[in-house]
Amino acid sequence: MKAILHDAPEGLRIAEVADPRPGPAEVLINIAATALNRADLLQVAGKYPVPVGANPLLGLEMAGTVMEVGNKVTEFEVGDNVCALLDGGGYAQLVTVPQDRLLRLPTNLSFTKAAAIPEAWLTAYQALHWIAQLKAGETVLIHAGASGVGSAAIQLVRLAGAVPIVTASGPKHEGCTQLGAAYCIDYRAENFAEAILAHTEGRGVDVLLDFIGGSYLEDNLKSLAVDGRMVMLGFLGGVHAKAMSLAPILRKRLKISGTTLRARSADYKARLTADFARDAWPAFADRRLLPVIDSIYDWNEVQSAHDYMRANANFGKIVMTVSED
Repeated sequence: MKAILHDAPEGLRIAEVADPRPGPAEVLINIAATALNRADLLQVAGKYPVPVGANPLLGLEMAGTVMEVGNKVTEFEVGDNVCALLDGGGYAQLVTVPQDRLLRLPTNLSFTKAAAIPEAWLTAYQALHWIAQLKAGETVLIHAGASGVGSAAIQLVRLAGAVPIVTASGPKHEGCTQLGAAYCIDYRAENFAEAILAHTEGRGVDVLLDFIGGSYLEDNLKSLAVDGRMVMLGFLGGVHAKAMSLAPILRKRLKISGTTLRARSADYKARLTADFARDAWPAFADRRLLPVIDSIYDWNEVQSAHDYMRANANFGKIVMTVSED
């Protein structure tokens, strides 16, 4: 098969590699589309080590068609259209996936739409429901509201009967509002902590999803309500915070959690996929939830796709189709 490699001085390239073979409880999938994630950029830059045992190829999600099944596979058969979270290997023509990681596509989801779901939506679902234990009626601050995870989180918060607030650059506010954001803050023009406290009459938010890290920590603590929960998903603003008071953590009884997904165990990912399939997946069939796609590239344009993501110009996911040649 062919796959995109990042081991050459000239950058990303398509090359021949060995075909994967499915194990007894795995399926072999012909990939139609994959989607970009920040982790792909970090891996190319040598800043995201591949977890032990994970597929070293780029690509953490895909959609495609089952081509072969292992002898212990009972839930899927050849010809099924599916999507899945991957440990790596989405930037390729073929990939093997455990059957308990697969989501069968409803008829209204194309491969390009489905490829935009697994990584972003499972990350958002994990943060909101497994870690933050979101409850109906609560208020959630979502940083990077126009990102893939952010646009998924807005919709999942609404589906849970809670209230999403986002930070995003001004031009992206309309799109966030259309997805269900109740209030948008332009992080470039105003202090988000001050805006949150004014909007909530001094109370703050119950849950906060953060991708920024150190540079936002002090204002994040200010933004949280008593018994608030913050889930940290990235460090786009750096891993170091300035000298600050940690008193709000005790005074407001805050819970601060960090999480990743790629390095999680196979059992964790299987259970997460099962819960997502039960709680959220049906809402894609009836269009209560919608994958948000910014743009679609052919995989021969992978370098341009990466450059576009690096520029932070996208609203929603950047999808890449995988061709047979």
